[in-house]
Amino acid sequence: MTTPSAQLAALGLELPPVAAPVAAYIPATRVGDQIWTSGQLPSRDGTVLETGIVGRDVSPEVAAEMAQVAALNALAAAAEVAGGLDNIRRVVKVVVYVASDPTFVSQPAVANGASKLLSEVFRSAHVRSAIGVAVLPLNAPVEVEIIVEA
Repeated sequence: MTTPSAQLAALGLELPPVAAPVAAYIPATRVGDQIWTSGQLPSRDGTVLETGIVGRDVSPEVAAEMAQVAALNALAAAAEVAGGLDNIRRVVKVVVYVASDPTFVSQPAVANGASKLLSEVFRSAHVRSAIGVAVLPLNAPVEVEIIVEA
């Protein structure tokens, strides 16, 4: 059986360092056999990679790529609490917030950037919400939260 870390490597990806919180919260916490993450932005080394509103400043395709980056950041936070990526059994739920132009209605397509990655790494499906919002912290186009079983 292939491990999540082997699946991630096969995709040519690796977990980034856990993003430092930008306010008064922790990146992830364990509750029983679940780990819940705080919302994670599409950032690397403390910098949000793309900014703006999806459907106006950011294309849906770029936003989906940013959802994947944010999902990797969420996985890193969860893995740190779990004691490693391979200690996570499955992703239970994904919530993707999309900073959306009022006329933009393709939030699920943007959220697929996160869902496809997580489904490939863990070889299982999860429940999900894709939510359009007016604006996100640091003007990020997406924010991703996950709940995993560990």
